Amino acid sequence: MSEPPGAAVSLAEAPSADAPSKPLAAQRVLPLRRPGRWIATAVVLVLVAQFVHGLTTNPFYQWDRFGYWFLRPTILDGLLITLEVTAYSAVLGLLGGVLLALARLSKSPVLRAVSWTYVWALRSIPLIVVLLFLYNFSALYKTLSVGVPFGPAFFSFDESKLATDMVIAVIGLSLNEAAYAAEVVRGGILSVDQGQHEAAAALGLPKSYQFTKIVFPQALRSITPNYVNQLIGLVKSTSLVFYVSLLDLFGTAQTMGATYPGDIVPLLLVVTVWYLILTSVVSVIQFYVERYYARGASRNLPPTPLQQLRTGLTDLRARIRREAAV
Repeated sequence: MSEPPGAAVSLAEAPSADAPSKPLAAQRVLPLRRPGRWIATAVVLVLVAQFVHGLTTNPFYQWDRFGYWFLRPTILDGLLITLEVTAYSAVLGLLGGVLLALARLSKSPVLRAVSWTYVWALRSIPLIVVLLFLYNFSALYKTLSVGVPFGPAFFSFDESKLATDMVIAVIGLSLNEAAYAAEVVRGGILSVDQGQHEAAAALGLPKSYQFTKIVFPQALRSITPNYVNQLIGLVKSTSLVFYVSLLDLFGTAQTMGATYPGDIVPLLLVVTVWYLILTSVVSVIQFYVERYYARGASRNLPPTPLQQLRTGLTDLRARIRREAAV
């Protein structure tokens, strides 16, 4: 015999014979216990506490000397050179990457072959080798000239006078950066739907207009966040320009460490903290750039760190109220 609707009562809702029944609104579902998560959290907190304790109490770090060196003019001068090299290399590397990507996507087999060979070679050769080769470039070509190919030269100039330490560092980093930026730009262009290309061609628009007004703006959604991420690697790569006699942040710390051997560890900590600050700034820029370009691809934008903090505090207060009510 079938029960009428609503007559069936589950065991969880049925009151026991020994205990008084509670209204459904007062009943509470207990969460599943996860002891493994709490144990892992406790272990991680203990390890973090030990690391912080050793970092602050070990006299070998010499935090007083760290404070002395952190804002010294010589350190700030090296930091300024690091920022200049990064800025110049980022702009030139991106421009070179765009040209290489267009050549890679060209219908000309010569342009495709040359672009592929460049990207393959520069991504295979270590950056320090490129910098050292450029630093000794004057030994191979003492003078450079401009004129008719395989013919007379209009004028010549001394390569050693033109290639200063700053120029060598910027050129070396830009050549290396262009190889990676080319793949970022090429991937962004290929990410644009093929229908966009066909629609632009169906309208009879010139190729240059199709690229600048239709294809490239859409490709920027993929290019910009990825290239900003590439800048983090570029900031760290600037530490190698010390080997071409350019005293950037790392080079300045190395020089001061040779003069003051007892301050090597504090100077390395100064360099570490400054690089952490620079990469953190780039990471913040990357977050907001990605958030900006996600407007057309996502219904809900990723929350900012401040919004995440507010949400976390709101959830914590709500949880405390629920615990207190029970």
